[in-house]
Amino acid sequence: MSSTAELPASASVLDVVPVMPVVVVDRLADAVPLARALVAGGLPAIELTLRTDVALEAIRAIAAEVPEILVGAGTIVTPAQAEEAREAGARFLVSPGATPALLAAMTATGLPFLPGTATVSEVLAVLETGQTEMKFFPAEASGGAAYLSSIASPVPAARFCPTGGITAATAPTYLALPNVGCVGGSWITPSGAVRSGDWATVERLAREAAALR
Repeated sequence: MSSTAELPASASVLDVVPVMPVVVVDRLADAVPLARALVAGGLPAIELTLRTDVALEAIRAIAAEVPEILVGAGTIVTPAQAEEAREAGARFLVSPGATPALLAAMTATGLPFLPGTATVSEVLAVLETGQTEMKFFPAEASGGAAYLSSIASPVPAARFCPTGGITAATAPTYLALPNVGCVGGSWITPSGAVRSGDWATVERLAREAAALR
């Protein structure tokens, strides 16, 4: 079995995969086979969102049974969730927005994290804390690739993982931008495939996404 996926101190969450699978798990039994399908397809990373009652247990199961995948916790919206995710085995954190309390809590975990931003002022506020990598959310609703392109020159220190409304067709446009490291995508794990246990489809979509870089 492969060793536990860890991010080297000098490495970035943004550079692990071109498309970060953004996943909602409703049934705990789906977590491990879903993670294995992503690894088999060439995407050894997952952002498992804390949107369901089983999310933390799903992170714990993936961390224990699929150590070759870098498992992160998404939709961190309270300071308490940051620590709960770390205790469950998350190796990185992602939030849809960033308040001073949330930034402090995510920093305190010692884990890499991507705080959510949607405006230049929010980007500058995050940069003032020393954090240069962040999530751009909701990407399409907030101006999309054109918006990120327009702020690349005035705010060159910021790098992003845009998430929200991105598809396999639009992902390459984002990935071509100098300030985008990866994109977040939910299309890789369609709810119908997950509900039916169609892991072959998940593996195929992961393989196609992995080829985008």
